[in-house]
Amino acid sequence: MASSESTTTSTTTKVLRLKSSDNEIFGVEEKAALQSETIKSLAEDGYSEDVIPLFNVEKKTLAKIVEWLNKHASGSSKEELKRWDADFVDVDKDVLYDLLLASNYLNIEVLLHQLAQKVADMIKGKKPEEIRQLFGIKNDFTPEEEAEIRRENAWAFE
Repeated sequence: MASSESTTTSTTTKVLRLKSSDNEIFGVEEKAALQSETIKSLAEDGYSEDVIPLFNVEKKTLAKIVEWLNKHASGSSKEELKRWDADFVDVDKDVLYDLLLASNYLNIEVLLHQLAQKVADMIKGKKPEEIRQLFGIKNDFTPEEEAEIRRENAWAFE
């Protein structure tokens, strides 16, 4: 997926070069890349003639983001995209976390909503203890504090 191609292809489709935080270059067709508001803004600022630096996205995560951008620019049907997206977000929690951060940084609203929905589906119907275990969150409440919270918010624990 990494590429150091020129900024245009033989059919004069403009290709933007995206540089990950760990210096990997990805060539992405402009139509696909501009689904990101951050990339769009950086391209408008003149980076599109060279390389657009994405300081907060590592190459493994950017590779996944580029895959998503390309698929969503491919003209696939809504039904096909829905199936593909379901598979795309079916990743382990560390990858999911990295994708969430990257889609937020890159301002890719559709992807961010898909990933947030995945997290919501993961925690739906789970007790606080189960959610803490799922995400490796330490319970820093004393038993007394937790009892008070449960009393004040009894509706949430029903």
